[in-house]
Amino acid sequence: MSRGDHIASTGLGRLFRGQTAVDFYGKRRIGLIVAIVVIVVTLLSLFTRGLNLGLDFEGGDAWDVPASETFTTDDAADVLEENGVSTTGARIQRRSGETTDVVTIQIEEVSRDVALDLTNGFAERAGVDAEDISFSFTSSTWGGEITEKAVRALVIFLIIVSIFISIRFEYRMAVAALAAMVHDVIVVVGVYSVFGFEVTPATVIAFLTIMGYSLYDTIVVFDKVREVGGRLTVTGRYTYTEMMNLSLNQVLMRSINTSITSVLPVLSMLVIGSFFLGALTLQEFAIALLIGILVGTYSSIFVASSLVAWMKEHEEEHRLVAEKIAARNDATDAGTRRVVDEDVALAGIPAKRSPLATRPARGQAAQRSDRADRTQQSARPGQPPKPRKKKKR
Repeated sequence: MSRGDHIASTGLGRLFRGQTAVDFYGKRRIGLIVAIVVIVVTLLSLFTRGLNLGLDFEGGDAWDVPASETFTTDDAADVLEENGVSTTGARIQRRSGETTDVVTIQIEEVSRDVALDLTNGFAERAGVDAEDISFSFTSSTWGGEITEKAVRALVIFLIIVSIFISIRFEYRMAVAALAAMVHDVIVVVGVYSVFGFEVTPATVIAFLTIMGYSLYDTIVVFDKVREVGGRLTVTGRYTYTEMMNLSLNQVLMRSINTSITSVLPVLSMLVIGSFFLGALTLQEFAIALLIGILVGTYSSIFVASSLVAWMKEHEEEHRLVAEKIAARNDATDAGTRRVVDEDVALAGIPAKRSPLATRPARGQAAQRSDRADRTQQSARPGQPPKPRKKKKR
């Protein structure tokens, strides 16, 4: 057997062909428990630690002072106290990169005279000219306006997306997609809260990008579910969860490939752009994107799909099918149900190689009954077997 044939016959080969048989819905409790635990941790962190909002949202004054051995974060705090500015609530941190090394000081808004004195104090302590220090100020009202507009745009976006998914698929899938998207954003916000990453306008842009990616990945899964369900529902032999599992196994490799191709440029942007080139804005943007892509792949499989399957199983049509299948399994002592050969082909999987292509198990009692019926028919009196017709030469 060649190396290529060996790989094709292994689980990795079946994964690439979309022929795996993972019971995703059976593992839904684990997936939902993990999601709930992460959300609870996020909420606790938000209530206790809050978010490290940047200058653009809270407003205030900020300085970027060239760092050196003679000017550190402690020296910056001393300059603030010498000019009568409290260090309580001030954010002083050293930000280093390949080409930049500065001490950033952010405080609440002060008068212009005090700001000028602080600039001169920083320059004198750092041994540089005042022109070498970057100074910026933001009004707190401007930050509030940005937040208000962002929330308004978010609400409009959610309404439009809900209408589109409801028309394209159905309202249950719209509810599940929005739930998965909210889960993704909450997880990313929780990471920023727990680790104290600064939330800047670049971070907000990353949050919106995550929402778009989460919806895209979820819609890809739902499109496959609709395709498989449209072919197998008419047979009336499978529950919605069985069709959901088949759909997820078929689309699993596509979701993995999409995530990998999305993660690679984000990693390069994070490592090369922020750490080597010192572009700190890229770091704030890339961290949120990286977490959101990974979480979005997880939620589309374990959160959105589980919610849709749970809601669909409570519909009258699918509930009756599930009851008939359960009664049939009890009567025949059937084992684990899989999709049969002709239905696998109908759903778009090659039946010969697919591990899903095994017929439902029949109990011993049913097999004995079939043999007894054939024996009785052959031994029935008064009905001799029909003679075979001679073939004409």
